[in-house]
Amino acid sequence: MSDEATAFVPGHVTGFFSISEDDDPTKAGSQGAGLALTDGVEVTVRPADEREVYLDGTSIDVEPVDRVLDALDARAVVTAESELPIGSGFGVSGAMALGTALAANRALGLALSENELVTIAHGAEVQSGTGLGDVVAQARGGVPIRLEPGGPQHNLLDAVPARARVEYLTFGELDTEAVLGGETDPIDEAGERALSRVVGEPTLSSFIFASRQFAREAGLLSERVGEAIEDVSDAGGQASMAMLGETVFALGTGLTDAGYDPEVCATHPAGAMLR
Repeated sequence: MSDEATAFVPGHVTGFFSISEDDDPTKAGSQGAGLALTDGVEVTVRPADEREVYLDGTSIDVEPVDRVLDALDARAVVTAESELPIGSGFGVSGAMALGTALAANRALGLALSENELVTIAHGAEVQSGTGLGDVVAQARGGVPIRLEPGGPQHNLLDAVPARARVEYLTFGELDTEAVLGGETDPIDEAGERALSRVVGEPTLSSFIFASRQFAREAGLLSERVGEAIEDVSDAGGQASMAMLGETVFALGTGLTDAGYDPEVCATHPAGAMLR
């Protein structure tokens, strides 16, 4: 057992997805594809008598983090620093859950395997209703394709073998639980078509095209994001909407070329890691 431990978890932008439900949260999740980002969340866990969770210096309740600590029977202070906004499609809650699992394992000397920790974090997020596929994608890194849903014992992952500069611009938040709790048939059907396209042509261009088409077909594209996507297209670039957030992301210099002032990062070639 050490005094504390820190983990870095990349942010994750989901381009498209379809939902797979199961009574077992480790089997439930989503299929789809996305981008792991060099902008992410750093999570530090320190053993303590009382449980506390902080994000960017503010005390906060994060249900997936609480579920992870419950599963590990851990009493600790969790301190997270995020380069990304919450509720805007970057997988911050999943990153906090996974980072907590990885850091707590080291800080508390729990001796669990990586797959066990990813499974705990994935199940915690599914049960909390805050995400379905971010955790497993953040554990892998790169441009992950989720061919089968669930945690490491059940899923099947592939990836687009590429790296890219990524620009993004956030206009606000979307309620993940509200979207996932409504009618999802159009989402699932559009997600299956998008996945089929990317599996058939696993390139970044195919991914961004499938993502953009998915947003429209699933009825998730907001007016503000749609306008930004059109602006990028008019400037000769490629952009789409982050799921689920009021966020537009582009490859290369797409948003800059369209006259916006975006945040800039890149795809993160590796998954979550201990510092």
